[in-house]
Amino acid sequence: MSVEEELQQLRKQVQRLQDRQDILDCIQRESRARDRQDVDQINSCWWVDGVDEHGPVITKVPDYAARANAGHRGSFHMTSHNITNHLCEIDGDTAYCESYVIGGLFWKDSGKTTLACGRYLDQLEKRDGQWRMHTRKCTIEMSIDGNGDWVFSVPVKGFLKARWDGEDPSYERPFVANTEGLRW
Repeated sequence: MSVEEELQQLRKQVQRLQDRQDILDCIQRESRARDRQDVDQINSCWWVDGVDEHGPVITKVPDYAARANAGHRGSFHMTSHNITNHLCEIDGDTAYCESYVIGGLFWKDSGKTTLACGRYLDQLEKRDGQWRMHTRKCTIEMSIDGNGDWVFSVPVKGFLKARWDGEDPSYERPFVANTEGLRW
């Protein structure tokens, strides 16, 4: 193999790795944005002609962020979407992904917390050099309910609380250790 052929092969491998990382970053960023109720960040992860299927409800992207946020806000104090196993098949400028998700749901009407396990089946498209989601199908496979009162216990007293707005500590720059902010 010539140096030029080897360099060309290396370029393709690096581009594939970059695409794969950009795809995973997009999926994770969208989950984080939903946990922060950040409409702008949610929308930045989707193409405007995209569509989300959550159970029997299919929502087009212009309405998706507001609808998802309202659903979470209506039922939960807080949510936590955790992406675990991630498979990604890239076919040109289209990617087909299966990402396992564990969703933590802290219910408003009780001290109950639900952990739900499922998968996101996502189709992403690369347009103008940027990967975004176009289609999502969501599965639910199991759940477990537990008492969520631990967050009100003495060992947790003083820990930062998550927020559903731009005041969440994750938006601060730079991160500075202090005892300010919304606390348990």
